[in-house]
Amino acid sequence: MKVAATLLPLLLAGCATYTPLPLGDGDAVLKPADSAALSRAAGAIDRPYLTPVAIDLAQPLDPNAIAVIAVIANPDLKAKRARAGVADAQAFAARLMPDPTFSIGASPVLSGPDPFVDIASSLGLDLNALRTRGVTIAAARSSAEQVRLDLAWAEWQTAGQARLQAVRILGLERSAALAAINRAAAASMLERTLRAAGRGDLAPDQVNTARATAFDTQDRERTLERDLAAARLELARLLGLQPRSQLRLAPTPLPAPPPDAEALFALARTRRTDLRALEAGYAAEEATVHKAVLDQFPALGLAINGNRDSAGNTLIGPAVSFTLPLWNRNRGGIAIERATRAALKAEYDARLFQTRADIAAAVGGIMVARRQRDALLRDLPAATRFAAASRRAADRGDLALATAETAEQAARDKQVLLAASEQDIVEQTIALELLTGALKETWPS
Repeated sequence: MKVAATLLPLLLAGCATYTPLPLGDGDAVLKPADSAALSRAAGAIDRPYLTPVAIDLAQPLDPNAIAVIAVIANPDLKAKRARAGVADAQAFAARLMPDPTFSIGASPVLSGPDPFVDIASSLGLDLNALRTRGVTIAAARSSAEQVRLDLAWAEWQTAGQARLQAVRILGLERSAALAAINRAAAASMLERTLRAAGRGDLAPDQVNTARATAFDTQDRERTLERDLAAARLELARLLGLQPRSQLRLAPTPLPAPPPDAEALFALARTRRTDLRALEAGYAAEEATVHKAVLDQFPALGLAINGNRDSAGNTLIGPAVSFTLPLWNRNRGGIAIERATRAALKAEYDARLFQTRADIAAAVGGIMVARRQRDALLRDLPAATRFAAASRRAADRGDLALATAETAEQAARDKQVLLAASEQDIVEQTIALELLTGALKETWPS
């Protein structure tokens, strides 16, 4: 009893203690007071696709700065990083040796000649846990690696989506400015048309045409304003900023044409962390299948039993226990794990197939957008010269003002289409980067 009293405090000293962790107020928004911490974290960030940078939210942000802020401050990524700690804890738990079991009991003699209390004790160890320890550790390590790779893929996707929203905002701002000019010109033409119709100088069908044009331009401007507001809110959400945050964005140059789709697919197979995460998950399942096979053998337990009976005899000896593999033999568990492994293999093959198809579609979409842009660039100078000549002729009185404004409207329409094509090229290039898992600067020539 003295030995037990001495050992008990030592054992309790190594035990963990409970500490409550209350929930916060749910305010995961980056506050102005956190700007300095954000800048420090951005200067020390370590990702292969990001460059450390000093963040100043008052200055124009380039695509790298946008991606850095998204990786650091996005609330969903913070939650995923916390979840990755669970997988690391599970891998740690798998490495721990099983604790031995100890039991002791006393049976006093109620009647009879023997004078002693019958005392029995047992010290046991689960040998089955030792037998499967290797595959259990391998499965836990692979699962933790899968979680870390999934986190890396989520960070890459979030950074790309933030860059995509920034490009969308720049393109929508450009289109909205042109739409405002178109709306003002159409409204001015409608006003003059209505005055002329009131004097009886124009037919009703011309009034209807001017009214339809003014309505279409106004509707287009309103649509662009809604899209622009939604894009700004989405960018603030991705960056973990307050919804009312006003960010200045640096212009993004037009990217070069992408390489061959097959070359990009070969790059994606080595660079996409989601594919590597699936490989790690498959490795974890392989270890789980191995463990299920080992579990079909008898589960062994070893114990050392000690006993002092009521007559004063002291006994000690080993005891072995095991499960007889007569009917179950873990056949159900083996079948489940083998089916799970086959499903993971099929999922990996499907992801590869989808990756190849998505990359080919993105490359094709970029080439179509570039052909459309080239056609607009060929036609735009002539339309611009014709609009300028029409305006000069109208100023001299040689041409109707409505004709000059129609020519200018046609030139602006081509500028709107050009802006949309260039925005499409940049957005699809970023989408192609997300599909390949690599920045365009690292693509093969």
